[in-house]
Amino acid sequence: MNIRQFYDEGLAHASYAIESEGKIALVDPGRNPQQYYDFADEVNGKIVAVIETHPHADFVSSHLEFHQNEGATIYVSKLVGAEYPHEGFDEGDSFTMGNVSFHSLHTPGHSPDSISILLKDENGKDHALFSGDTLFIGDVGRPDLREKAGNLKAQRADLAKMMYHTVQDKLKPLADDVLVFPAHGAGSLCGKNLSDARQSTIGEQRATNWAFADLDESTFVDSLLQGQPYIPKYFGYDVAMNKKGAPAFQRSISNVSIWPEGSILPEGAVVIDTRTQDKFAAGHIPGAINIMNGGKFETWLGSIVGPEENYFLVAESAAELENLINKASKIGYEQLIKGAVVSPAGMTEKGTSFDVEAFSANPDAYTIVDIRSRDEHANSPIFDNSINIPLQELRERAEEIPSGKPVLIHCAGGYRSAAGTSIVAGLKKDAEVLDFSEAIKDFQVVAH
Repeated sequence: MNIRQFYDEGLAHASYAIESEGKIALVDPGRNPQQYYDFADEVNGKIVAVIETHPHADFVSSHLEFHQNEGATIYVSKLVGAEYPHEGFDEGDSFTMGNVSFHSLHTPGHSPDSISILLKDENGKDHALFSGDTLFIGDVGRPDLREKAGNLKAQRADLAKMMYHTVQDKLKPLADDVLVFPAHGAGSLCGKNLSDARQSTIGEQRATNWAFADLDESTFVDSLLQGQPYIPKYFGYDVAMNKKGAPAFQRSISNVSIWPEGSILPEGAVVIDTRTQDKFAAGHIPGAINIMNGGKFETWLGSIVGPEENYFLVAESAAELENLINKASKIGYEQLIKGAVVSPAGMTEKGTSFDVEAFSANPDAYTIVDIRSRDEHANSPIFDNSINIPLQELRERAEEIPSGKPVLIHCAGGYRSAAGTSIVAGLKKDAEVLDFSEAIKDFQVVAH
């Protein structure tokens, strides 16, 4: 038996390949199938099965592609209402592959249709739990993503109660030496206190995970519901796409329209300019949004741009454009790209430089907008008189920012403020909009 973890840093997503006697099963694979094919070549094996623990909200899976190309059987709970060929895989169901076996546990809580996969070894002993978004290292999955999405919808309080019973009835009875392989790590928006560890054991979680503590149902539910991160715009879109099955990766990214350099983009179009903030400030299309190509690009793209919108993608080079299209495809957003282009025409708008000394001398002369999350703003205040509008809400709430003073945008380190400044500048055309950028780091310690 051979277990390989694949980790996508951008989405903090872990997927798995399990090989036994030349046969391979995948658990929660990401959009680009190539790394799994590379593994199959490495071990001289064939991908025969794909298990989906639930219809994921934060990434698009390649399960249908493996069925279409390899004839792999897709195993998923019948509760998902999957629209692709599959085998129902619910509590009590199992299948053997090589000399290991996979057993389905119904583990609702993150979603009503979540399953976890118990892998038994050659001797029939419980070896590992592939826990999807149910059990994380240090946490359990958030219960508030299925109020409006999926085949089965459920209110967050009801799902939190389900999670309590999942922990009590399905997870706690497992042996301490069972390995735990979750679908996400630190940085994922599918939970709130995820560890940066990549794997664990049931025993370690029993000792360290708050959800395994001796809590009554009411206390557990209250703890789980509090402090969950925001829900990006794209999450419901991905649940629906995973329920249906995504188009094949290579064909879909090849269908993205590449516009020639110097193209004139339609007036009023949504333009995502991924260049550095310095290059963006030196010249960009009026109204463009500066989501820089960074570690969390795909999450912020899907948080700022809604799935009902089409957009243009602007990059510094053809190679970077290709990379960004691949990133967009992880959340299914390559299908929303109206055109992708290097150096389009009309990049005439320029940013305004921020004078830190002038601000320090007279901070009351500015309207300060903190675009961090509500929890960041409340728990780590920097300026007493700032207005808190989280970045993902700025396009809808920019009109709340008072006029009359220069508007100063800040986050925690400069990445989000580049996007926020571009959004506000595009919507409040008469205002002077400034980016605090990385200079904000010099103020955080002083303010406490």
